[in-house]
Order: sequence, then structure tokens, then C-alpha cells
Amino acid sequence: MADITSDRQSSDVDAFWFPGRWVGGGSLVLGPLLLLTGALLRIQFDFFFPAQLAAAKTHPGLIAAAYGFFLTGIVCLWPAILTLARSIGATKPGWALWGGTLTMLGLFKRAFDYGANDFALQLVNIQGVDAATRTVGEYYGAFEGVAHTLSLAALTGWIVLAVGAYLSGVLGIGRAIALSMMAGLMLGVLKGSTWFSALQIAGLCVALVPLGISVLRNGPRPSAGLTGAVLLAIVTVTVISYLLGQAG
Repeated sequence: MADITSDRQSSDVDAFWFPGRWVGGGSLVLGPLLLLTGALLRIQFDFFFPAQLAAAKTHPGLIAAAYGFFLTGIVCLWPAILTLARSIGATKPGWALWGGTLTMLGLFKRAFDYGANDFALQLVNIQGVDAATRTVGEYYGAFEGVAHTLSLAALTGWIVLAVGAYLSGVLGIGRAIALSMMAGLMLGVLKGSTWFSALQIAGLCVALVPLGISVLRNGPRPSAGLTGAVLLAIVTVTVISYLLGQAG
């Protein structure tokens, strides 16, 4: 009886995986598309921070949307990376472990940068463009401690993940190369977009969006009622979270 119970528990563990098909597959689709949207919204402005801050004054809504979409894409990518690493790990666990870990650490670095971005953009409204530009200029090269140590992970993680995806057969050579292009995406505070960075993120879309669609299709579809309830819950939690955040 103990052996039967143990086998059943082992089967249940094998059947469950985090973050699951819907969250993992959805993030594989949404994450890259949100990043690309954010990159394209700000591409008309020079990528260096003085032009980004000036654009925040002349086009505040557009810049807010661009950086908002990009940060949302960064946040949405963590389930995508876990899902991709799980697929790689079925045959290449070492590549999955290191590729997934390094890439996730790189996402933390980018999230840190976007916290600094938000503060810098708010300075435009509080102190004006000139004062904000001086402050950000003085901030460049400042000691960031933990955040600076994650820069290498942000650059190398995508390459390790891409090699693992190719060796495991999860991605073909073309889509693996497209994924690895993310290694060259600019890091740092208030780095805008260039056509090359848009191309790099487009490569991410080519690599991950079809995989996400495949993951979403690989299983039963939920009922319309359940789908509606989940969407309502997501909207409700999002609104409450925003209001709590605004309240400090």
C-alpha cells in the first residue's frame, strides 16, 4: 500500500509543473510582443538618456507607454524562461539549469534598471529636463553593487539558453540564433531603442511566440465560464494591486 501511495504521489508531482501551461505558454507569447511594442514606441528618439528625458517632456504619454510596455514585457518573461528551460531540461538538463538561471538573473538586472528609469522620468516632471539630465549623467558610473554583478548574466544567459534549445531540439538553428541575439540588447539606465535593438527583440518573438502557441495548444481548453472567471480575477487583482501601490 505504501508503494502504491508513493507511486501515485510521484505521478502527481510529474504531472504538475510550474508555472503551468497557461501561464508559461501565455508569457512565451505576450512577453516578447510587449517588449517589441515598447521598443517600437520609443524608436523615433535617440537611444541615449538626454534624448529620452527630453522626449519625456515633449511626449510624456508616449514615453510612459513605451517604458511601461517594456517593463511589463520583462516581468512577463520569467514564466517564459522557466517554461523554455523545462522543455530543454527534458534532454539537456545542464544547459537548461545554467541557461535558465543566467537568463533569469539578467531579467532581475533589467528590472532594476527600469526602477531607475522610472525615477529618472519622474524627475522630468519634478525638476525639469535640465536638472534630470544632470542627475542621470552623474548617476552613470555610480556603484550599484549587486545589480552590476548581474550584467554578465544578462549578456550570456540568452546564449547558453539558445545553445541548449538547439541541442535539445526545442528550437531549430534559425530560431536558436534569433534567441541568442537578445544577448546584445543594450543594458543600463534610460537606454532607448535603435532599429538593431528592435531586430533583436523581433528575434525573440520569432523564437518564443510559436513555442508559446504550441504550449497553449498542447492540452484541453478551459470552459468559457472558467476563462471569464480567471480574466475577471486577474483584472480585479491588478486593480487592487495598483491602488495599494499608489497608497504607498
